[in-house]
Amino acid sequence: MVIYRNVRIQNNENNNVSIEEVQNIEKTISSVYMWKEVTGDALPEFEDINSADDKWVWEVVKNNLENYEVTYEEIEEEAKIIFGDNFNKEFPKEGNSSFEYNSETNKYIATEVELDEKEDSFLLDNINKTDTGYEVEIIEYLEDYSEEDSVIIRNTSDEEIGRVATSDSETNMQGIVKNNKDRFAKKKVYLKQESNNLSLQKVEGM
Repeated sequence: MVIYRNVRIQNNENNNVSIEEVQNIEKTISSVYMWKEVTGDALPEFEDINSADDKWVWEVVKNNLENYEVTYEEIEEEAKIIFGDNFNKEFPKEGNSSFEYNSETNKYIATEVELDEKEDSFLLDNINKTDTGYEVEIIEYLEDYSEEDSVIIRNTSDEEIGRVATSDSETNMQGIVKNNKDRFAKKKVYLKQESNNLSLQKVEGM
């Protein structure tokens, strides 16, 4: 299965947001958008990043690390980069389901992830620039690659919305989503600008 590939933005209704900002926003959300079958929700809802589900948090960190064998400090440092200075969850010294502790090397080994044939994806729907960062509305959908000749577009309730040929472009898939917006789940993502870094702060349903 294709684990995840970045999607192109649907639109940008806020004229004060530059293309470069949009690209940075998309990159930031892509970095935290996980897999429903692994973490329960590709992007869970939470009021504060420190109340987010532990499984999802550490899978996000693991997915953003370049190496599969890392130190405790590298895990903690990456978490701060992704979730910002207000993030205060501590990684368990004994390891967890995302990182297994190796006492011989005093390092943590990233565990493997088993995925199904449905790719969790999203489209940026609207961006609102705020004093501290951005409020971003996204549309969530699934690309189902279980059939040989077609890709099934589903909503997060697993309802089939449409199909495209496997030879069709990503734009065709996104067209189905755009034309059926009311049949897909939406979320609002709150991002905070800290120096040159965008960090995830809050996610709520719509």
